[in-house]
Amino acid sequence: MNKIKSRIYEIIEGPVPGDTAHRAFEFFIVTLITANVLAVMMETEKAIHLRYSNAFKTFDTFSVAIFTIEYVMRFWACTKNPKFRGALLGRTKYVFSPLALIDLLAILPFYLPLVIPFDLRILRAIRLIRLARLLKIGRYSEALKLFGKVLKAKKEELIAAVFLLFILLIVSSSLLYYVENQAQPDKFSSIPASMWWGVVTLTTVGYGDIFPVTPIGKFLGAVISLLGIGFFAMPAGLLSAGFIEEIRKKRVGQKCCPKCGADLE
Repeated sequence: MNKIKSRIYEIIEGPVPGDTAHRAFEFFIVTLITANVLAVMMETEKAIHLRYSNAFKTFDTFSVAIFTIEYVMRFWACTKNPKFRGALLGRTKYVFSPLALIDLLAILPFYLPLVIPFDLRILRAIRLIRLARLLKIGRYSEALKLFGKVLKAKKEELIAAVFLLFILLIVSSSLLYYVENQAQPDKFSSIPASMWWGVVTLTTVGYGDIFPVTPIGKFLGAVISLLGIGFFAMPAGLLSAGFIEEIRKKRVGQKCCPKCGADLE
């Protein structure tokens, strides 16, 4: 049984480079996830849903069966990972890991209505949770893994940038409320209501549904718009720097051209 568990772990997690079985398993799961997301989207078209409702149900049942088997196999073989050593403690730790929770969320919408009766509106909302299956691709995508590393490395700087944006949003919304409230009491009725204008302005979207009409309000709006451009560029710059750092780390040990960084091997 120990050999079987080890082999299942190798196929599912792919710790052995160039494992053909793992590559085939990975391709199958990614294809199935993609097909599931497309199916959920197509189901929202009434004409298609009415015509192929039985096919959609059959495909969903088949997908859930595969994802359930995958989840059970991962749960059983997870103790081969040094992070999840121990039959009870290791598996408990694995169940609450982010990737395991995503795997559980992918199959939960199928089983919940079988256990707990819901009305039609809540049932529709639960079925839309199936789109969480798209998050499973993160387990197999190198690009998403790299993005996750960048977010983890730059989390403190990103949190600081978001906090500054939040402060700017509150200050700008408060100022426009006090300046524009008397001129437009229906649109700038409160600071929370003015925050919609703040979000639209700081992101430079400019829907045009709410805008200042007083001279002071227009002046503040122009200044806040310019500040929004600079502040929203901060997270982009942090992420760019993070990607460059991670790519450089990945290239350590490789022979690269000192000018262009291309592999020489």
